[in-house]
Amino acid sequence: MKYFLGVDFGGSSSKATLLGEDGKVYAVSSCEYPTYYPENGWAEQDAEDSYRALVKNVREILHKSQVSPAAICALSLDAATHTAVLLDEKDQPARRAIYWTDTRSAPQAARLKEELGSEIIRECYNSVSSLWTLPQLMWLKENEPETIKKTKKILAVKDYVRFRLTGDYITDSIEAMGFLLLDARNNTWSNRYCALAGIDPKILPPIISPTAPLSPLTKKAREDTGLTENTLVIAGATDTVMEIYAAGAVSVGQATVKLATAGRICSITDHAVVDPRLVTYRHVAKGLWYPGTATKSCAASNRWYRDTFGGSFSQLTEEAGKIPRGCQGLFFHPYLQGEITPYLDDKLRASFTGAAGFHTKAHFNRAVLEGVAYSMKDCMETLKELQIAPTSATAIGGGAGSALWRQILCDMLNIPLQTVENADSSLGSAMLAGVAAGAFSSHEDAVKRCVRPTGETLPDPEGVAFYHERFSLYKRIQAALAPIYHDL
Repeated sequence: MKYFLGVDFGGSSSKATLLGEDGKVYAVSSCEYPTYYPENGWAEQDAEDSYRALVKNVREILHKSQVSPAAICALSLDAATHTAVLLDEKDQPARRAIYWTDTRSAPQAARLKEELGSEIIRECYNSVSSLWTLPQLMWLKENEPETIKKTKKILAVKDYVRFRLTGDYITDSIEAMGFLLLDARNNTWSNRYCALAGIDPKILPPIISPTAPLSPLTKKAREDTGLTENTLVIAGATDTVMEIYAAGAVSVGQATVKLATAGRICSITDHAVVDPRLVTYRHVAKGLWYPGTATKSCAASNRWYRDTFGGSFSQLTEEAGKIPRGCQGLFFHPYLQGEITPYLDDKLRASFTGAAGFHTKAHFNRAVLEGVAYSMKDCMETLKELQIAPTSATAIGGGAGSALWRQILCDMLNIPLQTVENADSSLGSAMLAGVAAGAFSSHEDAVKRCVRPTGETLPDPEGVAFYHERFSLYKRIQAALAPIYHDL
């Protein structure tokens, strides 16, 4: 039996999945690490935490599965985009990585958007906001010039971890789009945008295919992980495309709806759909793209609510299920860190609106679930305008495991939502490793052998009608409060 290892680096933890050539998952492991919030609106991660998490996960996978390290034929990594690791002349991180939810570069993004916004979206296929690396580097240039001066290499998180494993200084063609430093039309780094960031394009990595084979694991990496030189290491790709892949969406017209730290609706197309309200990336399947909408604080809102007001997810959901639709007039807007689609506004903030004396904590529990779903409906309306809205989708992310939340979302979007056994991005990376190693003949073959449907949630006509009517109130509240958020 041949095995393939996929490792994901998310917002709060890393997860590893061991996949067999028979399409079955043989072991999983996870390891948490912190995200630091040194100031309001800031979010940072220590790249060393990611490497330590990989080592722990791989060691645990080997222990759990009792699979011989020599039988692990290929390894692929993935992580969230827009999180740049800056390395000094000794290949050590020059500072903590600015995580993609960080909003400190909002002034730089606003200035850049005003001066070059139309040009950037035309060349980079994405609109300027604080989640991209370019404005983050501009912030560093203006506020930490010594950091920019000593930076000799720039890598995305998963590329840094892989650099530690093999010594290869590269990135893949999907990850490269997340820097907003790439001329996406020609797949080359832009000299002009690099100059705006205060960097020489030569310090950016060469761009290769996600399935391209790399150097063998170094002696130090083999000692750390327990793997052998038999393991093929490939370039890998981003977390979103890997979870889309793991959900089985490899054909035009398919789609995913994600309830995770961030929320996304991604439609698979055969061309780049360029619009300032979308985030547009290449797919690992040749010739395909996955333009999508994004809401910043999806499951992050639920986690914030739990951590702030107490209770477990299961308890909060159970209580929420006893409350009628609409929470008897209580609304929640999930803009804890600003919002992406459709507002592109870092200054928006979260709020509960319409609270009355009879509302209980259970009402607030449900309001959070509904508020995120309303935000996803806001995203769906954008896709409808662009004529790429899905008619069905696969629900993915941790939040999709909640039957209540999934039904609320299903009614809100008015489309069937399928579920699969495992749509984790680390599974997608393991599948990609299997394709690169030749165990799966194609991406379609990998999906056929590894993706296992588990069920379908259908829209409830009463719920669809109810949320359709209440959505206008949700929009009116957002429009009324937006100017106040800007004044805060």
